[in-house]
Amino acid sequence: MKRMYSIIAILLIFLGFAFVKEQPSSSKRTNQTPTVGILQLISHPALDVIHKGIVAGLKDGGYTEGKNLKIDFQNAQNDQSNLKTMSTKFQNENTDAAIGIATPAAQALANTITSRPVILGDVTDPKGAGLVKNNKRPGGHITGVSDRAPLKQQLGLIKELMPNLKTLGIIYTSSDDSAVVQYKQFVNMCHKEHINYKAYSITNSNDLNQVAQKAANSVDAIYVPTDNTIAGAMSTLVAATDQQNIPVFPAVDTMVRNGGLATYSVDQYQTGVAIGKMTAKILKGQANPATTPIQFVDTGKLIVNEKQAQKLGIKIPAKLVQEAKTKGELIK
Repeated sequence: MKRMYSIIAILLIFLGFAFVKEQPSSSKRTNQTPTVGILQLISHPALDVIHKGIVAGLKDGGYTEGKNLKIDFQNAQNDQSNLKTMSTKFQNENTDAAIGIATPAAQALANTITSRPVILGDVTDPKGAGLVKNNKRPGGHITGVSDRAPLKQQLGLIKELMPNLKTLGIIYTSSDDSAVVQYKQFVNMCHKEHINYKAYSITNSNDLNQVAQKAANSVDAIYVPTDNTIAGAMSTLVAATDQQNIPVFPAVDTMVRNGGLATYSVDQYQTGVAIGKMTAKILKGQANPATTPIQFVDTGKLIVNEKQAQKLGIKIPAKLVQEAKTKGELIK
């Protein structure tokens, strides 16, 4: 009899384990609404428009916030400790994917999130920033979209609008990896084109007014690479350069709208859309970050601030006005 009881007990234990095994785990996310974490470095028009594009791209890819997607948006306000804290929040909450808008945000996510997908949002040089092994085949859990500026087009535009240019000033933030990369690339192009230049660096936005005034007294025009710190303080730069009638040629379209003269720029809203669509494919399992190439935009659209040109007394050639009207943007 004792043997029979023992057999029955063993059977009951076995059936109990089998029942538990078949029950859905509360930790599984497959039947839950996916969560995408978006970490933005700072608030300024260039990054804000990327964020809007990401939300639109996710929607194009079949994910609408509040319907079948949760978005956890965090803005670090250019504070490195915030970047770390917010990245850790995404890691601890097991977000299904995390998007970093701007290089410092992407680096913080990459240093914190070890396995879940990380999508780079407008990181100029992903390989150079140490975020991927190879731009064509990233090889890990990280991929994304680059906002690499069309530097050759931009320098050509400066030469066309400033035919008597003697010295070009270049202002960039020394702690911004993307800005430093573009600064070095732009300097190499200046050497090849035999363009005289003076370089000015800042460590934060508090330095900009003094540096801008110094540059405006020494150069004929100023170029600014893709630089989040200066983009967030564009009004400070323009206030200083306007006093000396010095044009600013920024790398980014939103910076032209905020007082720059002209540029060939990637469409940052559209790069945001591309980021959102890529993230949607990853969420659906249709794309693997390891084998999804970094997406680049090869050419830029012409943005001309006609109002700023008139203020500075600079004549914009008719062909460029027409190009901006039909293929880019003309700001009046």
